[in-house]
Amino acid sequence: MTEHHSPQGRDAADDLALDRAEETAEEQGLLFTDDVSPLPSDLGYRGPTACNAAGITYRQLDYWARTGLVEPTVRGAKGSGSQRLYSFRDILILKVVKRLLDAGISLQQIRTAVAHLRERGTDDLTRVTLMSDGASVYECTSNDEVIDLLQGGQGVFGIAIGGVWREIEGTLAELPSERTEDPAAQAAPGPGDELAARRAARRTG
Repeated sequence: MTEHHSPQGRDAADDLALDRAEETAEEQGLLFTDDVSPLPSDLGYRGPTACNAAGITYRQLDYWARTGLVEPTVRGAKGSGSQRLYSFRDILILKVVKRLLDAGISLQQIRTAVAHLRERGTDDLTRVTLMSDGASVYECTSNDEVIDLLQGGQGVFGIAIGGVWREIEGTLAELPSERTEDPAAQAAPGPGDELAARRAARRTG
């Protein structure tokens, strides 16, 4: 992934293009804001909850975990009876991956972008907007950099991480979470067991 740096100085003839780029960035919600809330670091979310919040299928979640693209950092699956637990940050990255895939970005570029995002602290993460021209992914850390890419015609697609953060925060508020020290969570059944239990409940209900 490329870190985009703003060029020094602007020609007066670029003012119109600059105004248009600023309008586009505002309309798409690509500019930076500070209104994100910290979340408890000891919360974990099961696979189905992570899928719901990120807008992906369980098959995608499982494949990305097995191939190392996005692995659960709260608890990985150990044996058939254990349940993966994903952190808020994991789910944030899952949703970013989904958006990049939907935009036609190659898996190789996405892996590079994810590696960069994982290296950042959580606070720093919300100060990133990812821009892509369909081939490369650019990491912007200021409004000027976002606008420069739009103005140059490079950034045809963008994801403001802070915006994704707020979106997931709203979704997860309505979904179940588990404290990582909860002994019941440690002995939780796997996805197959959960489905069997639901089927049994429907039959007896």
